[in-house]
Amino acid sequence: MFQTFPFFGVEPTILNEHGEELEGEAEGYLVFRRPWPGIMRTVYGNQERFESTYFKKFPGFYVTGDGCRRDKDGYYWIAGRIDDMINVSGHLLSTAEVEASLTDHGAVAEAAVVSRPHTVKGECLYCFVTLKDCREFNRTLVDELKRQVREKIGPIATPDFIQNAPGLPKTRSGKIMRRVLRQIARNEKDLGDLSTMADPKVVEVLFNHRCETAS
Repeated sequence: MFQTFPFFGVEPTILNEHGEELEGEAEGYLVFRRPWPGIMRTVYGNQERFESTYFKKFPGFYVTGDGCRRDKDGYYWIAGRIDDMINVSGHLLSTAEVEASLTDHGAVAEAAVVSRPHTVKGECLYCFVTLKDCREFNRTLVDELKRQVREKIGPIATPDFIQNAPGLPKTRSGKIMRRVLRQIARNEKDLGDLSTMADPKVVEVLFNHRCETAS
């Protein structure tokens, strides 16, 4: 959380997906409209990458890479990295926040949330949940999980898809491979390089449990 301090030369603002500046209470992309003394000037040996990463998405602004919410008192709240945000009907949702809501349920041991294209919303939430031992994945549980997310975050965060995931694709160091989960959610069979995955057999299991229609 932070507020604007003009005397430091830092002028944050919030933009929507179309690059339009939002006033008052708002949520969107955190950007800065002018440079400040400590701003980085380049990426060593790759100025093109520097410009593409920090200035290309919204020309004229420095793009921090964070999603953000500004409250009625003018405080800015960082919601998470853009890469970990999903734009549902113009609302930026943090995958970490949705995952936390899912794992708060007594039946869920682990959860991972990715985006899936939606004809109306643009993107929707596709959730993978790993259940604790002896818990059954069924319609009742799906309804409970959707209700829990809706109550904790809001109706806009209600998942469209909740899939049973006996295991999640992870690297040998234990990091969830979200790229693979996004491809499974979209039924993309060409997954590319899986050499870093600890247990490649997990992929076939997840494809077999994949949701074809909204849950």
